[in-house]
Amino acid sequence: MFGLFGKNEKEIEELIANKQYDELSTSVIDEIAKNLILTTEFAMPEYKITQRLEIITAECVFGMNMFRDMFASIRDIVGGRSSASQKVLRDARKTCLTELRREALIAGADAVIGVDLDYSEVSGDGKSMLMVVASGTAVKLQAI
Repeated sequence: MFGLFGKNEKEIEELIANKQYDELSTSVIDEIAKNLILTTEFAMPEYKITQRLEIITAECVFGMNMFRDMFASIRDIVGGRSSASQKVLRDARKTCLTELRREALIAGADAVIGVDLDYSEVSGDGKSMLMVVASGTAVKLQAI
């Protein structure tokens, strides 16, 4: 099932069994954490929070391509949407949420509540980078 992700299936199953999630690829994390709940809510009526484990965060920094920067600056002048910049934002958000799921798995959580996303631009020396930080509270749940 996971053999396509750079390691053989046995190695991946061993990493999962040993809860070594930090060594797994993003694709594997997406697959094994697909039922892990991420929500901006602080309470879910269909679940009882049985344990608050810890505050978890995921940080991702993405470089903005020089050509994207150039075309985005043209969009600033003429107006309109920059689909290239929107794609970077979308990819950054998805990657950061996957990393938050990884942190939740490491913490042994069933869900992350109160998820917050913060975006910042880091720039200097003519270079522009996008930083996304996702944070929330890792919790254990029981269905009501």
